[in-house]
Amino acid sequence: MARIFITGSSDGLGQMAAKILINQGHQIVLHARNEQRAETALKANPKAEAVTIADLLDIAQTIDLANQVNHMGSFDAVIHNAAVGYQEPARLNTVDGLPHVFAINSLAPYLLTALIQKPKRLIYLSSGLHRSGDSSLSDLKWKNKSWNGFQAYSDSKLHNVLLAFAVAEMWKDVYSNALEPGWVATKMGGPGAPDSLRDAPLTQVWLASSADREALSSGGYYYHKKPQVLHPDAKNKDLQQLFLEKCYRYSGVKFPL
Repeated sequence: MARIFITGSSDGLGQMAAKILINQGHQIVLHARNEQRAETALKANPKAEAVTIADLLDIAQTIDLANQVNHMGSFDAVIHNAAVGYQEPARLNTVDGLPHVFAINSLAPYLLTALIQKPKRLIYLSSGLHRSGDSSLSDLKWKNKSWNGFQAYSDSKLHNVLLAFAVAEMWKDVYSNALEPGWVATKMGGPGAPDSLRDAPLTQVWLASSADREALSSGGYYYHKKPQVLHPDAKNKDLQQLFLEKCYRYSGVKFPL
């Protein structure tokens, strides 16, 4: 039995993955952004060990979430599932002066990875859209370019892959991988999404809990448990380090070696 923490697990793929893992006998800690959604999370998965509460658009709350998790003890895996979509028509800034999409999708996984006690496995939900991400990592605050929600989302999903691969390179005692669940009919994906919703949570479940040789590896990127084509710059170690440095600059939290 594994002990697993899943961000953004009050609905969607996070909730689905939690349900599968609980049914497999694993011990699951959920996460929701507020008390109302925490109630929803526990109603959907009443056998969960606990639910944590923090809004990941706020750096202080994200740091507090890491403290909540650490006070619970060690975990075998952390699934970084929480994200917002690509339909924001204008740049929405957080209290920290960061775009909403970047704060939740990019910076929050960095902070939680840096601050939560190392698990044995780290899983980052990306997207096939990461292949359209801007690898220059310039103007992450979108101050000097016209807002494009679709591009901001694609960029954030590239950031998730860069983070996963940076961790795989730096922490040899942790299995760190990324995946794309497919375009599925969640609240984010919309009702017309063509991929299988039933299959969408299975790869993260597999990476978090399986004893398969492929799951017990690091630096992979998967779709339906199979390796997938990456953004051409995803394996660039200098780019990975640049992403970590920018996250440090924006948050004040340095990534531990």
